[in-house]
Amino acid sequence: MLETSARLLRLLSLLQAHREWSGAALADRLGVTPRTVRRDVDRLRELGYPVNATPGTGGGYQLGAGAELPPLLLDDDEAVAVAVGLRQAAGGGVEGIGESSVRALAKLEQVLPGRLRHRVGALNAFTVPMMRPAREATIDPSLLTELAHLCRDSRRLRFSYRDHGGTVTRRTVEPHRLVCTERRWYLVAWDVDRSAWRTFRVDRISPKPPHGPRFEPRDPPADDLAAYVSEGVSSRVYSARAVIRLLVSAETAAGRVTPTSGAIEPESDTTCLLRTGAASLDVLVIHVMLLGFEFEVLEAEGLTEHLAAARDRLSRALERSAEPTPVSGG
Repeated sequence: MLETSARLLRLLSLLQAHREWSGAALADRLGVTPRTVRRDVDRLRELGYPVNATPGTGGGYQLGAGAELPPLLLDDDEAVAVAVGLRQAAGGGVEGIGESSVRALAKLEQVLPGRLRHRVGALNAFTVPMMRPAREATIDPSLLTELAHLCRDSRRLRFSYRDHGGTVTRRTVEPHRLVCTERRWYLVAWDVDRSAWRTFRVDRISPKPPHGPRFEPRDPPADDLAAYVSEGVSSRVYSARAVIRLLVSAETAAGRVTPTSGAIEPESDTTCLLRTGAASLDVLVIHVMLLGFEFEVLEAEGLTEHLAAARDRLSRALERSAEPTPVSGG
């Protein structure tokens, strides 16, 4: 009996992890026969979990919406509190927990009973946060969970995308992962029409369902997707790019370089590499100078000349300031 109960919990966890499983896949993961899987599914149904079954070679098992809460020992009020908290964390980009919040919210909403979904929706619809990051676009948490579901289920996403200049294009992609910074969310996806990996700001995405079909997941463009997105949004999109050696540790540099302003690579205990970009070399000079660190330029065509011009301009300003010209009276 103990072995059967443990297997039922494992089966329930698998059904929550993916939208649909074939009987053979579940049998393989559980180490049992397909017949045992069918019996265990019947036991879950007896316990109140609506497990849907689709016959045929392309069919499988799917945990239906409106199921009883999984065995977390949460009452209704606690479940609502968890769902609302996850929505706020996901939508607000809370450092360190945002991406986990989206995954947890996607799993929770899949099995949340209808009566509780209405309560969660009402709380979110009629709650206004007092503090909101200035000049930052807000994101509907339902959009994040929709994208998380598509990433999890390996289904194509169709959407309209508004770029930095306001131009709107239609895209069809194979979504791979959501990546969050302290203020923004990004979707890493394979652009079907352009046959290349792309990074999209989530607040500029407007889904155009129906979505699908399913696709076979590709190898990601990098092992470290956070670093990949950071380099993309901080340097690859700009015409002026540079690799700078900062004469401080990577830990010290990280205190001033945000993921959207540059990608830091540790080099030694006292140095690190900064890959960054800007709209022009003049802006890039200002950006590097404002960091307040000693540095040397490793790669950036024309940057040293712009640094020299800035140095000469500052020197002339200091010379003039030493003997200021009196301001004539009005």
